[in-house]
Amino acid sequence: MTFELLLAFVAFAFVTSVTPGPNNTMLLASGVNFGIRRTVPHMLGISCGLMTLVLAVGLGLGQLFEQVPMLYVMLRYVGAMYLLYLAWKIARSGAPETDGTERGKPFGFFQAAAFQWINPKAWIMAVGAITTFTPQDNFVVNVLLIAGVFALVNCPTMSVWTAAGSLLRNWLRDPRALRFFNITMALLLVASLYPIFKDV
Repeated sequence: MTFELLLAFVAFAFVTSVTPGPNNTMLLASGVNFGIRRTVPHMLGISCGLMTLVLAVGLGLGQLFEQVPMLYVMLRYVGAMYLLYLAWKIARSGAPETDGTERGKPFGFFQAAAFQWINPKAWIMAVGAITTFTPQDNFVVNVLLIAGVFALVNCPTMSVWTAAGSLLRNWLRDPRALRFFNITMALLLVASLYPIFKDV
């Protein structure tokens, strides 16, 4: 891979990682509800899950979807249903109850990693990375490089969303304001499905 192509890919990875989507919407909500420290496993899970997905697409899974398109369609519907479930959970999360028990808990590492496999935006990112930025010469080595660079770029960009959520915590101490925020985040998560399914 040439240096110019690598720089172009870093720009692609940055833009696709930092722009709104299901992961960043959930990280913003998690930052508000649980803070930065408790959201770190969620962020690391996203990066590792995306890296694994890019590797899988580059090493043959993408060809399987080309041969059996129905598998990809089914995956999109499963992903959409799970996103709706997550939106419902975010809408219902909120401040601790009066007895100190917490309503909801942050995503864990493995939950976040597994979520990438049904996250429509993650699939678009992975397929775009492999089809656009991976040269055929030394293909396997380039796939490994693309996956690793994606993970390295992805994690710090996501931390911006988590930090933004954490900063909002002080402004959302009122339970009604927090409830409104969580419902808004849930609606944005649902809205993030529109670009993916508008052509269905």
